[in-house]
Amino acid sequence: MLRLQAPLPDRYTLASPDELDAWIGAAKAACGDRLLVLGHHYQRPEVIRWADERGDSFKLAQFAARSEAATDIVFCGVHFMAESADILTGDHQRVVLPDLNAGCSMADMADIDQVLEAWDELATVTDVERMVPITYMNSSAALKAFVGELGGAVCTSSNARLVLEWALSRGDKVLFFPDQHLGRNTGYEMGYGEADMRVWNPHCDLGGLADRDVKDATLLLWKGHCTVHQRFSPAHLAAFRAEHPDGQVLVHPECSHDVVELADRVGSTERILDWVDAAPPGATIGVATEIHMVQRLAADHPDKTVVSLDPLVCPCSTMFRIDGPHLAWCLESLARGELVNQVTVDADTTRWARVALERMLDLRGGPSGATASLD
Repeated sequence: MLRLQAPLPDRYTLASPDELDAWIGAAKAACGDRLLVLGHHYQRPEVIRWADERGDSFKLAQFAARSEAATDIVFCGVHFMAESADILTGDHQRVVLPDLNAGCSMADMADIDQVLEAWDELATVTDVERMVPITYMNSSAALKAFVGELGGAVCTSSNARLVLEWALSRGDKVLFFPDQHLGRNTGYEMGYGEADMRVWNPHCDLGGLADRDVKDATLLLWKGHCTVHQRFSPAHLAAFRAEHPDGQVLVHPECSHDVVELADRVGSTERILDWVDAAPPGATIGVATEIHMVQRLAADHPDKTVVSLDPLVCPCSTMFRIDGPHLAWCLESLARGELVNQVTVDADTTRWARVALERMLDLRGGPSGATASLD
């Protein structure tokens, strides 16, 4: 998806780290309580240090919605996260993304036109009235609205099983997008096998499937993935275990199934944080997730050895776009009363996306741990 971010003035691109820090600190102070800076776990150290709250995408969006006194929400993450925050926050709150080019490659692997086309194609070979669309939180507002309007729901990496069980209590099939790995790993966890799943390739007629494939499948998994988590391989885990026989392996469910099968624990970013916190002093932990988060875990737990399972330590290239210069430019603009890079979701999309999110939250054991409301 094409988004255009204007080049920054030389004042910011040529500034030293100390200058940027001074400008960011002064701008935050000038904005006062009307400003809220949110930082996703995968952000650079020079950005996350300024966050008023850290977390995963949905946790941060919920925090913004609860922070009614803040009118300017600066979301240091990617575009779909800023959209989710705009959906959940009040009309008096404005959501800003420091760099409009900070997208998500996984989210961009399923756009609304492709999904609408897939739904129409599926209707030619199966009863879509008995098919429930489920979208991962890592998707555009348009896709969240699509599933809301068609009776589906959103899921997170923490509650994917709960949401899929709910969906299959309402229909015979699920179209799950955009991450095939989370869908496949959840399907296996629920007791389904490879014969119950098919991968839908949006670049092929009928997803590259035969009519019989569509009819036989319980889970149709969109051919999408996280470019960071797909990098991890069984060889990475084998190398870690050879060096650390007593070590523990924690992986994100966006990793491929052959990696998940070999892990000690599989969970979301928040769960990985909790598991590292709870590990005893002296523990050695290999983590399969984004490198900035792993490095932060290591720094925050000096009594433990926390390492990335990927020796090439590949960062999330889209999340990496948010940097000190963009944050300084954004905050100084807001301090002057100039609104830049506002991310807005239209009223109709917001309405149906909220429906999809409400369905998720109404399920017992959702991300909030209890029934919640977006009102």
